[in-house]
Amino acid sequence: MNSPRDLRRRIKSVTGTAQITRAMQMVAASKMRKAQQAAVAAAPFARLLYRIQRQATTRALDFTHPLLEVREVRRRAVILIAGDKGLCGPLNSNVFRLASQFDSQSTVFITAGRKAAQFVARTRRHLAAEFAYADAPTYAEARAIAGCARDLFLKGDVDQVQIITTRFVNTLTQQPVVIEYLPVGAISGVTVPGAESEEALAADTEETLLEPSAGAVLKYLVGQYLNIYIFYVLLNAKASEQSARMVSMKNATDSADTLIDELKLEYNKLRQGNITKELLEIAGGQAG
Repeated sequence: MNSPRDLRRRIKSVTGTAQITRAMQMVAASKMRKAQQAAVAAAPFARLLYRIQRQATTRALDFTHPLLEVREVRRRAVILIAGDKGLCGPLNSNVFRLASQFDSQSTVFITAGRKAAQFVARTRRHLAAEFAYADAPTYAEARAIAGCARDLFLKGDVDQVQIITTRFVNTLTQQPVVIEYLPVGAISGVTVPGAESEEALAADTEETLLEPSAGAVLKYLVGQYLNIYIFYVLLNAKASEQSARMVSMKNATDSADTLIDELKLEYNKLRQGNITKELLEIAGGQAG
C-alpha cells in the first residue's frame, strides 16, 4: 500500500504533467484553427484549378508534354509528408505504415517534415531529398518540393511520383492517403472537396472555350498546377497534424485529471483510516 507521502508526491507529479499537456492543448488549438482556415480557404482554388487541368487535358488530344508521359514503372519516387514533432497520436505512424508497403529497392523518397526524414533513415531507405515546411506552409516551400519531384521525373530517374500524406477530414478524423502525382492526370487517392468526379468530368458535354488553345493553356498550367497542388497537400497535412495534436493533448489532460481524482480519493481514504486508527488507539489507552 502506498504511503500518504508517496501519494502526495505522485499527485504533485501528475498535476504538473496535466498543466503541461493543457498548455500544449491550448497552443495546438490555436495553431489548429489557423491551419484549418488555410486549408479550407485553399480548397475552392484547388478545385477550380483541377477542373481546368482536367478539361484542358481531355480536350487537347494532340497535346504532348513530358510530364504527361505514362511509362512502365520500374522506379518510383514517393513524396512522404509527415510532421516535425510527435505527440499527435497515430498520425505519423499511419503515414509510415503506408510508406513501408513500397519496395525499398525500387523507391526513392522525398521527405517533408523531420519525422519523415527520420523514418527513411531508420528504415534504411533511399532518401533523394529532404525538405522542411513551417506551421504555416508557404508556396515557396511547395514549389521546392514540386521542383525536385519534377526534375527526377523529367530526367528519367523515376517513372512515377506518388504522395503519401494525411487528408484532413475534420478535427477528429484524418486519413492517410496515397496520391498519384506524376505523370499528370486524374487525381486518385484523395478527394478535392467539391470537385467533380472523373466520371462527371468525362460526361460533361458543356462546351468550354480555352484561349488561345487547350494546348497553350495546358502548357502553362502544368507547372503551376503541380506547385499549387503540393501547396494544397501541405496545408491539409498541417491542419491534420495540429488537429491530431490538439485531440491527443486533450485526451492526455483528461486522463491526468482522472488519475489525479483517483489518487486524491485513495489519499483521503488512507488519511481517514490513519486518523481513525489513531483515535481508536487513544480511546483504548484512556480505557486502559
